[in-house]
Amino acid sequence: MTAKIIDGKGFSQKLRSRIASTVAEIRTSKGIVPGLAVILVGQDPASEVYVRNKAKQTSEVGMESFKYILDADVSEESLLDLIDEVNRNDSIHGLLVQLPLPDHIDSDLVINSISPQKDVDGFHISNVGLLSTGQKAMVPCTPLGCKLMLLDYHGSLSGLNAVVVGRSNIVGKPMANLLLQENCTVTIAHSRTRDLPAVCREADILVAAVGRPNFIKGSWIKPGATVIDVGINRINNPDPAISKPKLVGDVDFDEAKSVAGAITPVPGGVGPMTIACLLANTVTSFCRTEGLPDPNWVEK
Repeated sequence: MTAKIIDGKGFSQKLRSRIASTVAEIRTSKGIVPGLAVILVGQDPASEVYVRNKAKQTSEVGMESFKYILDADVSEESLLDLIDEVNRNDSIHGLLVQLPLPDHIDSDLVINSISPQKDVDGFHISNVGLLSTGQKAMVPCTPLGCKLMLLDYHGSLSGLNAVVVGRSNIVGKPMANLLLQENCTVTIAHSRTRDLPAVCREADILVAAVGRPNFIKGSWIKPGATVIDVGINRINNPDPAISKPKLVGDVDFDEAKSVAGAITPVPGGVGPMTIACLLANTVTSFCRTEGLPDPNWVEK
């Protein structure tokens, strides 16, 4: 048995194409387009690359891109003033502050200063509460991308047993809530779970989000299960001739692919979906602001 590879890179390209078509329709009908703003504090190289990719893909789908780069020693008050300014800017429909922030800035305070309607990361406490109670929320991008890929592969998730390994506020908890909304029977597992391999073997859908390279072994996977690997870990390349680190997920891919029915690779799986879903959330925010129906990002 060889698992079907769930191509996140290809899926994200199709999603961005649908987003671009929706933006073009909005431009034609409304004469305006959604706008996405990103605030970066400091000069973390990884964050700078990520912000550039966000800005590039925002422009490619026809939306307005706004970028604010602040010094690492910027005061918390100045950052909050900028957020307030963006909150009041009607040309901007989505706002995210790139994490992590410097130690002298309270990340929770910053996140909860973003207008919940513009919180396209889905981290504001209001959106967390709305999602957990099954109401209309802005959904965190990575779990949203996982859900879209699962629906594309399965069609319906109703009645399936789902295990989410990891309980972070960014992935694990919102992922569990999304699966509950799709009528899955959901277990959240973590480092204190007793007999974690046995729990994982009960899963029709296994979502790995623990941040530990190759942690989940092939023997932990139910034959035919769908495996969504959220992890992105850098390890020393096993080929001594290659000095560049190797990217691997939280699942031992080589073992898992001979057991699972379908699996996301790393790289090329969940990762490309995160920015695509950020763009989708921005369009959704625009539609809600304008009193339009939410776009349906599930391909029929």
